[in-house]
Amino acid sequence: MHIGFDISQTGSGKAGCGFFAHAMIQAMLELAPEQRFTLLPSFGDFYFDALMPVINPYSGKNVQYGPRHLSRENARTFWNGTEAEALLGKPDIIHSNNFWCPAQPLSSRLIYTFYDMGFVIDPGWTTEANRVGCFEGVFRSAMLADWVVAISEASKAHYLSVFPYFPKDRIRVIFPCSRFGDSSAMGTRPNSLKNIPEGGFWLNVGTIEPRKNQRRLVEAYSGYLAKGGSSMPLVLAGGTGWLMDDFKQYLMELGIADSVIMTGYVSDEELIWLYRNCYANLYPSLFEGFGLPVLEGMQFGAPTLTSNAASLPEVAGKAAILLAPEDVNAWTQAMLQLSANRADRDYLGTLALEQAASFDWKRSAASLLDLYQEAAGSPKRSFLL
Repeated sequence: MHIGFDISQTGSGKAGCGFFAHAMIQAMLELAPEQRFTLLPSFGDFYFDALMPVINPYSGKNVQYGPRHLSRENARTFWNGTEAEALLGKPDIIHSNNFWCPAQPLSSRLIYTFYDMGFVIDPGWTTEANRVGCFEGVFRSAMLADWVVAISEASKAHYLSVFPYFPKDRIRVIFPCSRFGDSSAMGTRPNSLKNIPEGGFWLNVGTIEPRKNQRRLVEAYSGYLAKGGSSMPLVLAGGTGWLMDDFKQYLMELGIADSVIMTGYVSDEELIWLYRNCYANLYPSLFEGFGLPVLEGMQFGAPTLTSNAASLPEVAGKAAILLAPEDVNAWTQAMLQLSANRADRDYLGTLALEQAASFDWKRSAASLLDLYQEAAGSPKRSFLL
């Protein structure tokens, strides 16, 4: 079987989509070295990284690369042309992982990874350009994809609610997993926490942006301090995203700027240390297709408080305290209770390790390979316009 696989977002700046594609291709190359893979360092014109695949190569006896484009314009010309599929050698499978979807029908079986449609739930969570680009890709997938891979049951249900005509038997849930292969790793302390004791800080991981809900989190933390909570700092590990340019000013208005540590981007080694040594991992996101920071924290035993919204209960199971993301007071009270009850905190950490063990990249990759076999042996999807 010849598989064309989109790796366009797996470079050094990868986030959720890139981690999914990176871990999947690594696992598939290990599980199925006999399959022929054409890895696509650019895929479409919505997302473009001129350094791919130089900074993140994959190897295997049956691995080759598709065209490497040095500009977005060249990528646009190639992928929107009519000869792209033939120039790739007409793979049996073409798998999109970066929201973009081909604009014309293919003879290959088109598999489309669907992450989430947060941009539909609340347009204020992202920019207009990102919203339009993401929705164009998702909309075309509903028209042209032969199969859709959803990363959670919640994402599957949302996709089918927006596109009810898409055949339910052609959408498959395949979970992402943690990017970290060694659960015993200790990590490296970030310099910004050199004076903070192990187990002596609250943690939030993720880009600081409206959907991740850090505004309400810092309000809850402010209430926690005002009500006598122990003076553990709140560590925000992630870069500042769109629509949050005034966030530092907001911390000053709340009077907690000196108690909040903003690390900016952290390395994987630093992130492991943060997960392993936080008092608890706080993830109040308003909407997630999956929620990797919850699972990754659990892998290293982080006691977890997270939202009861969207996919997050699927990830957390019974191993976390689930809270309404809009209820600031509930988050304040949960932090107060957990900080005052070390035994409860330690028990959550034990549950976290057990829950994380139920997710495995090899199992997910085996499910994806099974889907490829099923898709290659099935007729192209038929639909009426």
